[in-house]
Amino acid sequence: AALGVLEMFTPEALSLAEGLVSPAYIAQGSQATARRSKLLTSLLSERRLPRVGWDDASIESFLHEAAMMDSNTFLDNVGVGEREARVHSPLVRRRHYGLAHGIGRSGDVAAEQPKAAGSSLLSKLTNLLVGDAFREAGLEDAGPALVLPLATGMTLTLTLLAMRALRGGNDGDRTRATRVIWCRLDQKTCVKAVIGAGLELVVAPTKKVGDQLETDLDAARLAILDESKGGPESVCCVVSSTSCFAPRASDNVVEIAKMCAELDVGHVVNNAYGVQSKRLCALVTKAWRVGRVDGVVQSTDKNFLVPVGGAVVVSPAKNGALTDAVRKNYPGRASIAPALDVLITLLSLGKNGWREKLEKREDAFEYMRERLRLTAEAHGERLLETPGNPISMGVTLSALERDLARIESGEARRDGRGDDDENENDKADANEPTTPTRRTIKTSVSFFGSMLFSRAVSGTRVVVPGKTQEVGGITFCGFGASHDAYPVPYFTAAAALGTTREDVDAFCARLARAFTDFRKKAKKEAARNRSEKNVSARASGAENGAE
Repeated sequence: AALGVLEMFTPEALSLAEGLVSPAYIAQGSQATARRSKLLTSLLSERRLPRVGWDDASIESFLHEAAMMDSNTFLDNVGVGEREARVHSPLVRRRHYGLAHGIGRSGDVAAEQPKAAGSSLLSKLTNLLVGDAFREAGLEDAGPALVLPLATGMTLTLTLLAMRALRGGNDGDRTRATRVIWCRLDQKTCVKAVIGAGLELVVAPTKKVGDQLETDLDAARLAILDESKGGPESVCCVVSSTSCFAPRASDNVVEIAKMCAELDVGHVVNNAYGVQSKRLCALVTKAWRVGRVDGVVQSTDKNFLVPVGGAVVVSPAKNGALTDAVRKNYPGRASIAPALDVLITLLSLGKNGWREKLEKREDAFEYMRERLRLTAEAHGERLLETPGNPISMGVTLSALERDLARIESGEARRDGRGDDDENENDKADANEPTTPTRRTIKTSVSFFGSMLFSRAVSGTRVVVPGKTQEVGGITFCGFGASHDAYPVPYFTAAAALGTTREDVDAFCARLARAFTDFRKKAKKEAARNRSEKNVSARASGAENGAE
């Protein structure tokens, strides 16, 4: 490995090298290494994303140099402690660039570590670059970012625990602030995060406006003010969400922030994959400018194109108490791996590359909306109208549900209509509620997602009305839809960071084929079922005749 090339070729070493190789060539080579050195000098002085992304060789050289500042790589180090960053496998060592000490100390996950100056430097740079990436995405007036080696759910739990420690009634009894008012969003993560923090989850329902599910501010206010439960003083915080599956819209975080400021309760925003949307970043910025937002949690993998395993906590610049509390409450040291992934990615992208990724995602979203609308209409379905969701979109499965019911009951039309054709009545009926029927065939509309997955389409979610599910001891009606009685079945798709127009084209082509194949499969299975019933009936009749 090319270890320490910048540091080893000192001016003295270069001078001596001229005795072995032509001075002109050495000078040319030293100029090349000097340019790489200037990349690091600029990074350390500006503490922002480089305008142009670094090449891989420069990134690796920097990481190797940083690793050699940690005690486990010292040439003459003798470690006699219980934790000396010993790594048996060379493969593991190379995977982590020799950075084995982790980050932080037992009293503060962002504190400097005496044995690991290099790791400490990389950790601090990562937090700074993430903060700059937030600004470029549109999240302004933010305080210091804190990258944690925990995915979004566990980071939410840690954030809620810190929030609880900051809350309390007039008598200072912090144990009283145990209620979390959660604006319903049907993902298990947030429910488990609240319960895992030892807090009481209070579900504030959504309200349906057209196709879209929106924040019910009145319901959230009533939950906070419920004197039978202790009123506002018993509330740890409100948890709102920005990024979500359609037809759920982003919560009205601005009005929630105003309400939390008025009622003096905490407010944590789950911004899981909202950094990639300038609209959502603008909402969060406005929310903490005009109201109360204590902290915002976002995923590293969804927003920065790295493996799962990290999240970022950030508070408004005017009040960083919650982020500070999370930082100080983190138990023990932490892995540097998730932060290192983010650092490498941001150095590789640079400011220009990051902006380009964000712009291409916005373009892919608009392109997907139009392509998905046309594909849906061609098969009797329609795109749900969800203007409050800038990442995810939904498509009805109403016509498919009705066709399956007709096929199953033997009422499928035999008027020569091809599998690819839909009549106008089906298109109009896509607006109407459907009643789920009990199915014996495998092609229930809920299996449509499996058919897409078998065609190498991942990420879609099929939601069918009427599903009841218990999560963390709480029973949710209509689980998956974020509403007790959403009227139509549907599936969702998202134009997330990294999605391209080519991805959208391939998805819509496979989706169209899946609609056709699904109906064919249903007809075959219905015919087989009828045939089996006829055979059974004849056999039964023959037995009765014999008797």
